[in-house]
Amino acid sequence: MTTKLPNFNVMMPVRRKLGLVRCFILLLVLIFGFKNRTDAQVRPMRIMFWNVENFFDVEVDSTRDYNAFTPAGEQRWTYSRFITKRNNVFKTIAAIGQGELPHIIGFCEVENERVLRELTQNTPLRQARYRIIHYESPDRRGIDAAMLYRPDYLRLLSSRAVPVIDTADLNFKTRDILRATFLVNDSDTLHVFINHWPSRYGGQIESVERRFLAASVLRMQADSILQRNPEAKMLMMGDFNDTPTDESLVYYLRALPTEKISTPNDLINLFTDSRKLGHEGTLKHQHSWQIFDMVFVSSQLYAAPRGLRYQPGSARIFAGDFLLQDDDRHLGKKIFRTYSGPTYLGGFADHLPVYVDLEWIEDD
Repeated sequence: MTTKLPNFNVMMPVRRKLGLVRCFILLLVLIFGFKNRTDAQVRPMRIMFWNVENFFDVEVDSTRDYNAFTPAGEQRWTYSRFITKRNNVFKTIAAIGQGELPHIIGFCEVENERVLRELTQNTPLRQARYRIIHYESPDRRGIDAAMLYRPDYLRLLSSRAVPVIDTADLNFKTRDILRATFLVNDSDTLHVFINHWPSRYGGQIESVERRFLAASVLRMQADSILQRNPEAKMLMMGDFNDTPTDESLVYYLRALPTEKISTPNDLINLFTDSRKLGHEGTLKHQHSWQIFDMVFVSSQLYAAPRGLRYQPGSARIFAGDFLLQDDDRHLGKKIFRTYSGPTYLGGFADHLPVYVDLEWIEDD
């Protein structure tokens, strides 16, 4: 938008009453006050996701068989280690924010709401007054997807956990998909999904059907929303445990690079070209970096003519120096993890975080 100067003919009576100096001050207030309001309208909204690697508290959960992350457990997870982890998570979020804390934060591998309260209330994140969205999922290790959002920018309309159920194997347990709907600027609706799809534990081929299932569940959620509102703006992020070219994303979810979009209901995968993301991948296996952590948007959010839309070129993998360490075995760098097997390293996580920016476009 072009900043418009006040009409000097209208200002002439004011100049006579207040004098030249006072009128000049008033003029500056009008100009810069208008500019500040304009800047606020188009300021990007940063949205990030991070698999924070076993963000557990130190308490024994009597409802779970898995209690490795306790002082007496096999990981020897002490309160001091928890505090280090909490502070490392805060440090990373603040660095991604670059002076403006992210407006929405998606997590996976958090144990419960308690660790999120510790993070949002007992670190400098409290200045953002984040609100928490979290539901206990049936995952056998007790790790869930969760979300933080800033209520001064977004109004929560609804949220729920979407289960991923295998009707052919009711013993199968995995993380729910977290779904939330927000109102932005009192005029635009944004649907957000947080995902942590079944892992490749046991082998990629052996586990792939589980990710097909998760992709199908998420696709049904998207289709249901688009059926009610073909202009719906959706954003999906998470650790998908597959790469951008794998079947689960391309064929089951239909999350594609922009040049391969063929229908308005296709999703746009913003993380298909590592050359444009600032880093090779979000995790490293031996010598190879891979992209498992991604953000997808609906076509309607990607190129909206007005209101909320994706800010072109803003998709990034965050690879701050403090998140990496030398890789003596496979050369280059590797991620500075919290644990390597049973060995405590004191690092951050085993995945790198990702983020995108949304911007607000006014009517012409």
